[in-house]
Amino acid sequence: MNGDDRVKAATIFDVARLAGVSHQTVSRVLNDLPNVRPATRERVERAIKQLRYIPSPAARALVTRRSRTIGLITTGTPEFGTSTTSVVFNEAAREERYAVITASLLQADAASLRQAAEVLVRQNVEMVVMITSNASTLAIMQSLELGVPFLAVASQGSGVHRVFLDQYSGAVRATRHLIELGHTEIRHLAGPQVSMDAYERARGWRDTMSEHGLVAHEPLVGDWSADSGYLLGKQLIADDRCGAVFAGNDQMALGMIHALLESGLRVPQDVSVIGFDDIPDAAHLNPPLTTMRQDFAQLGRDAMTMVLTVLRDETTGDPLPRVPTLVVRDSTAPPGR
Repeated sequence: MNGDDRVKAATIFDVARLAGVSHQTVSRVLNDLPNVRPATRERVERAIKQLRYIPSPAARALVTRRSRTIGLITTGTPEFGTSTTSVVFNEAAREERYAVITASLLQADAASLRQAAEVLVRQNVEMVVMITSNASTLAIMQSLELGVPFLAVASQGSGVHRVFLDQYSGAVRATRHLIELGHTEIRHLAGPQVSMDAYERARGWRDTMSEHGLVAHEPLVGDWSADSGYLLGKQLIADDRCGAVFAGNDQMALGMIHALLESGLRVPQDVSVIGFDDIPDAAHLNPPLTTMRQDFAQLGRDAMTMVLTVLRDETTGDPLPRVPTLVVRDSTAPPGR
């Protein structure tokens, strides 16, 4: 079996979706338990055959799992958003009398993810939650037969329970703010290409520029750090046409402003800069940073609400994403002010 086959292998949750039942009902059919209507059992068995689903021991045991424990996996270097969402998720879980077991992975390769997931499942967690912005990381997790429900806190993903902040709409609002000020030459500092958040923000910027008949030059790609924003700012200074910059996050905006000021340019008189996230320090930069505020705390609460919805076998859909809020400060202004 090659890697693609593993990614495409059906899970108990795929069977449940196709049959239009809960994963617990699928587990009851697998275990040949009573209290399943004949028509429902037939529908589940038909879905199993159609998907060529091979049940794991964990999937067969799923119906009896009750530990009031949730597994949480976070990936990548610690960041303000991820840390805030994780802490608030833990608080929300405790309020519902659930314990959280956390696995934090700097390098989220397939072997590390599989090992972390297996450790969590062996501790009898009722559900696994992952906070990630990496598309390949999410794909690996979706390929694993966990035997428990899975929730992704991620800005992209299909065929999985998911809660997220609407990065695309946030980027649209950020770009429109600069356009409404009168800017036409708006460059974008994008995050890493492996990041789903970075992709959605760049997509929102590009679509908004196109909508207004403006040229969207190729984004400059950083790594979310202030250092990368500073180095990209040095590159951008040579472009006399640049009147505004939409930075993919506040740290890169900070580095960009440093580079601009160091070269003798003024912010916002010569170049406007808008960031993304609204980190606690954003209001205290020089100048105070215009940015898109993301409610990372509410995202953590939304994740726990979704966990309870899934575990209680309720049929409500995933919650609507929350759109970041524009916070206007002193780093943006009309061109040539």
